[in-house]
Amino acid sequence: MRPIIPDYLAEVLGDVESDTSGEPAGYIPELAAADPERLGVALAMTDGEVYGVGDIDVEFTIQSVSKPFAYALALADRGFDPVLAKVGVEPSGEAFNEISLESGTGRPLNPMINAGAITVHSLAGAKDLDPAERVEHVLQGLSAFAGRRLRTDEAVCASEMEHAHRNLAIAHMLRSHDVLTEDAGAVVEGYTRQCAVLVTTRDLAMMAATLANRGRNPLTGEQVVPEPVVRQVLSVMFSCGMYDAAGDWATQVGIPAKSGVAGGLIGALPGQIGIATFSPRLDAHGNSVRGVSLFERLSSDMGLHVMEVPATSRSVVRSSHVLGSGPQALRVLELQGGIGFAGAERVVKEVVDAPPAETGVALDLTRVHSIDDVARRMLLEVVRRLTLTGHEVYLVDPESVVPDPDPGDGGRVVVVDQVDRAVAPRTAP
Repeated sequence: MRPIIPDYLAEVLGDVESDTSGEPAGYIPELAAADPERLGVALAMTDGEVYGVGDIDVEFTIQSVSKPFAYALALADRGFDPVLAKVGVEPSGEAFNEISLESGTGRPLNPMINAGAITVHSLAGAKDLDPAERVEHVLQGLSAFAGRRLRTDEAVCASEMEHAHRNLAIAHMLRSHDVLTEDAGAVVEGYTRQCAVLVTTRDLAMMAATLANRGRNPLTGEQVVPEPVVRQVLSVMFSCGMYDAAGDWATQVGIPAKSGVAGGLIGALPGQIGIATFSPRLDAHGNSVRGVSLFERLSSDMGLHVMEVPATSRSVVRSSHVLGSGPQALRVLELQGGIGFAGAERVVKEVVDAPPAETGVALDLTRVHSIDDVARRMLLEVVRRLTLTGHEVYLVDPESVVPDPDPGDGGRVVVVDQVDRAVAPRTAP
């Protein structure tokens, strides 16, 4: 059976592809030269599975998408109190490069704007690190989030440093308030190297999934940062990650997110999924035009708003076993708990990774207490595709958690109230 989720992602990618509004970042020559037609989307699950379509393996610089990860490293390295003493957590309502400091203290309002991110870079690692050692520490941390060794794009780094006057002005302001205690120029150069790290959309999805997975990389199993750090980072991403568009994003999309001026955009939904998109054309806020559209569509279609989706059960697929033998054998997938997108994905994965050899297949929902709309549609698509590949499909649904199931074009399903009623027709003479 063909995979369902990549088919869906290809559909939504096709729907936004025609939008050619916005332009690549023009204030940095290397970014201005980016191919504006690049487009990709990837979903990374907390078990390490990655689904993606489009240009998901094309490298580009991470830019401001590095900010939440550097913030996580600083919190883990220095502790909450020293970092919070230097950088606040309040939304600024301003553009990413505003000179936005608290009156009297000079403390940046949050770590997602440049003033806060420059300060955060200076707090990553131990106090006694020199600038080069700090850059290497941050690079190692970003690599741990991605699950592979990353590298810096030297050409982009040089291009950005030639046009870093505003960031240097911000750094000198921070230094005048003793928020920065190191050489302002060295900190800006280190921060610029952090932003020039090369990643792919696939990398960013895995980095976001590491946040969604309580700080543990789903691929490597490494606990990159402690769980309390993840909660802090996701909270700040939710309220501040999209700059002066943060309020609209929180209400309409509802996924903790962070954008970058190279066209990357990430979202992390706790316990469920990491999402990344890539498209270089930016809107007036500095966010990817098509990336924002993709996130709006994904959130709407998949029910991913953080205020809407309940926690998934510990194991949606309780068992997969066979009743009977020979041509009359029936494969039974026994499901349980409340099923949302992440739970339904596990059912899809079970069927795709191990296609049933038996002609008869039953989805047993006896132990399922709830199923949301996206999970319902995904399971019915499983039913439809199993039908199209020659299977006879039964839905064991005594509580009617899937009322009036319609698998769609070409699909057929028989609803019964217990597994025995699915077995009986197949064993009758």
